[in-house]
Amino acid sequence: MNTAKYDKTPKEQILYASMLFYGCWGGLALMAITYLIYVFGVMDPHVSMETVTEVWSKPVHEYLTVGSVPVGWGWSTLLNKGDFLNFLGIALLAGMTLVCYIPLVIAYLKKKDPLFAAIAVAEILVLAFAASGIVGGGAH
Repeated sequence: MNTAKYDKTPKEQILYASMLFYGCWGGLALMAITYLIYVFGVMDPHVSMETVTEVWSKPVHEYLTVGSVPVGWGWSTLLNKGDFLNFLGIALLAGMTLVCYIPLVIAYLKKKDPLFAAIAVAEILVLAFAASGIVGGGAH
């Protein structure tokens, strides 16, 4: 079998993979750094460790109520608190796929491949809609 035609990986796939690779490692590094900030008390937490241990075995609704913790994207208003700062790394990891699709749209348009460009745009829209919380899936 002649595999020569399969040896050349398209540039846009390499770009996507590279962005995802570095973005994921960046997200993990950010999670580690912000966790250390939280653990060493560099920034005050929104919910004290005493409160967390009090409601540890209780339903999540009780934790949210006792700790005055916002739901959905409300965590983003608490980025000045040590216990919520580490959400940045999680958000980066969760959003990497969406971010990586953006250059794909441009690459496919340059290649004059409107079908794949449209699929990439559709993927961006679906991921953004799912992340928006409008659908209301899950327990948020």
